Amino acid sequence: MKKPNHILVIRLSAMGDAAMAVPVLRTLLQTYPDIRLTVITKPFFAALFEELPRTSCIAADVYGKHKNFGLISLAKQAKNQGIDAVADLHNVLRSKVIRSCLKLVGIPTAKIDKGRHEKKKLVNAAGGNISQLKRTHQRYADVFAGLGLPIELANHAYPEHKTLSKKLHDIIGLQPRKLIGIAPFAAHKGKVYPLSFMKEVIRQLDEIGSYKIFLFGGGNEEKRMLDAIAAPYREVTCLVNVLSFEEELTLISNLDLMVSMDSGNGHLAAMYNVKVITLWGVTHPYAGFAPFNQPNAQQLIANRDKYALIPTSIYGNKYPEAYENCMESIPVEVVVEKILAVI
Repeated sequence: MKKPNHILVIRLSAMGDAAMAVPVLRTLLQTYPDIRLTVITKPFFAALFEELPRTSCIAADVYGKHKNFGLISLAKQAKNQGIDAVADLHNVLRSKVIRSCLKLVGIPTAKIDKGRHEKKKLVNAAGGNISQLKRTHQRYADVFAGLGLPIELANHAYPEHKTLSKKLHDIIGLQPRKLIGIAPFAAHKGKVYPLSFMKEVIRQLDEIGSYKIFLFGGGNEEKRMLDAIAAPYREVTCLVNVLSFEEELTLISNLDLMVSMDSGNGHLAAMYNVKVITLWGVTHPYAGFAPFNQPNAQQLIANRDKYALIPTSIYGNKYPEAYENCMESIPVEVVVEKILAVI
């Protein structure tokens, strides 16, 4: 097969999955300096790909003008931009429609192998031994190998930190401190560290007096809770509804450490070579969703001796009722000790 010059990359959602694609695309562009990329993704996610050279985005309004037959217009738009190959990093019904339309007109395509069979075995281990599955970043890389463009993720080179604006300098302050981001929420309760535990982690870190802590979240309810956590402390700041997404990315790129659940913020930080500590509840890093280039020692996992069925699902949306509070098995002192060791 002739090597492509202009690849359409499809990754519609979710934010963490889109963020995981960034280091892979960066490596691809570094390895093959003559190729171009066009990324179909949600409009909000376009900022993730802005720093990539020779890359443009097509905004997919999948609940509006690109719903149902509107997907065909997305395929036509991509074709009109001169793409000569398709890398489907999502492989869901919507991306299949786009991919199939382009395949019908003779454009080569490749799709991600999500490893559904081995992931099913992982969540059905019923307390037995489990082992690391292929990481999602490598699954993405395999798609490009299928188009004749193999890459070695070990050769990945990170960009420079993004330049801080005056607004961000003012938020950080003049006092020289290490910068810690904490993102205490996730889509499902079984992936959320108890807020009372996280409050104690923050209290102990603030007491040390060496850190500026930023709290990340989204929506009015999370803002209300994070504002309440930050209120007693001068060096703890809630950033919900304070910054644009682009400004958040800039600040994240300048952090010394991100503490995250199994959720998008850890992947955003890993894009920029920020150290990430991830707290895992009913999910498990062996499913392949640990942040890019973050060692196993920085993955803090709920106690499988007590909660033997972990991982109960790949995405954390299914778990027995007794597992709802499994993250209480990760002691506060373990989290604080890990933060101090890593930072």
